[in-house]
Amino acid sequence: MVSIRLRLIALFVLLVTVTLAGFGVYGQLRLSSELEQRFADRQKEALIRLRTSLPTALWNYDKAQTERIIQAELEPIEVTSVTVLDAKSNVIAKVLRKDSKDTPIPTTPDANNPSVEAALFIDPAVEAVAPANSDGASIGRVVVTFSRAYIDTALRAALTGRLVEILLLDGLLIIALTGSLNVVFKPIARLRDALFDLAAQDGEDAKELPKSNQKEFGEVIEGFNQTLRKLRQVIARRAQAEEAVRVAAARTEVAYKDLQAAQESLVQSEKLAGLGGMVAGVAHEINTPVSIVVTGATVLDMATVQIRKAVAEGNIRKSDITAYLDTASESVRLIMGNAERAAHLIQSFKQVAVDQTSDQRRPFDLKIYLQELTTSLQPSLRKARTTVELVCDEEVHMDSYPGLLAQVLTNLTMNAITHAFAQDTPGRILIAAHCVNDLVFLAFSDDGMGIPSEHLGKIFDPFFTTRRGQGGTGLGLHIVFNIVTKQLGGSISAHNNPHRGACFNLCVPRVTPSAANA
Repeated sequence: MVSIRLRLIALFVLLVTVTLAGFGVYGQLRLSSELEQRFADRQKEALIRLRTSLPTALWNYDKAQTERIIQAELEPIEVTSVTVLDAKSNVIAKVLRKDSKDTPIPTTPDANNPSVEAALFIDPAVEAVAPANSDGASIGRVVVTFSRAYIDTALRAALTGRLVEILLLDGLLIIALTGSLNVVFKPIARLRDALFDLAAQDGEDAKELPKSNQKEFGEVIEGFNQTLRKLRQVIARRAQAEEAVRVAAARTEVAYKDLQAAQESLVQSEKLAGLGGMVAGVAHEINTPVSIVVTGATVLDMATVQIRKAVAEGNIRKSDITAYLDTASESVRLIMGNAERAAHLIQSFKQVAVDQTSDQRRPFDLKIYLQELTTSLQPSLRKARTTVELVCDEEVHMDSYPGLLAQVLTNLTMNAITHAFAQDTPGRILIAAHCVNDLVFLAFSDDGMGIPSEHLGKIFDPFFTTRRGQGGTGLGLHIVFNIVTKQLGGSISAHNNPHRGACFNLCVPRVTPSAANA
């Protein structure tokens, strides 16, 4: 990651370098133009002087004068040689600069060492009308060779100077920017270190920054210090809030445990209440056949005593024996019928009661078990003037918890007796069961008043009841929901029938998963 400081320095250096380079290029071009113009002027001036001074010396064949004249033309640094030729192109005089080599007169133009020549005339009138390189009426010609090395050297020197100038200015700019930016970035670095320190120490032990004399950064530092103070206040309030939350959580946990204990106690009470009601109903139901058995046995005993007395006295008659046999037959019939009825009631109640109190898993036939359950519920149903119709597929063999299933159907039955039917109004309950792909579907429906629509979404909630204060705890259907969904591994839903009454649809596995009742 490139720092802002380096980016700023690079940007300013680049701008200055480009600006100076632009001015340098402009200056270089201007210098080159000036040198080229000076070079051309020197060529013209040299030719003018030589055409003026050489014709007389050449006409008089004064070689010494000729050499002195052309020697004077070597003073400009651009001139490398001057050659004077006669009309027949014979060299009369030639001078060279000391650092130049003697070269023949070039026949083709040389870009680095250009040469200029001019014809020499003794008569100015002829010179005025004759071309500069014309041999007509001329007494000779002069050839001056120039060198461009001076121009190239001057341009290189100027370029080198400008490069050195750019480098020096860039160096001074870097030093100046580094010093200037340090003034800006040092307070920023202090602020950065303070922020890292604040993050590392969670604001509790972080120190405030000392005040700065610089107005701009002084305001920033003061803002940081105020933020730090506010943060400390927030941390202190958060610590207090966390402590309050911990205390509240501890209290809530205690209250929740108390609530769970109370709920478990209420659930057990609800179970025992259901079982107690069943016991009372069965006891009342058994009381009738047992009373008839006792009465029949008493009548038979009295008849036996009388017939034995008659036999002992020898006064027995055929009619007495016939009457005794009739009484015995009727008594035995009543005793046997009611004894079997009581035994059936006791057996059904025993199996259902054992299942409800033990919650043991075992295989059982669903239809037979439902018949036993409805038999044990008959006292409560008869008292409420409610009949139960059972429709179940044959040979639905389940491996589950019959006690839990009995508790579910018992609670649904008692809930229907309590809420579905008006007082002293006959009612009807239908329990339909069938098995599809190892899933048992039970529909428990009644022809009562149904469930108000605003209560449909709440009936399985704990402690929800419409008869609070009238014996309702609001746990019956909640227990049903928990048993079906958690212990039997199934599902349950409720809805109102289109015509009349409510319906509870249960779906449970025929073989309860081992983890369902865990």
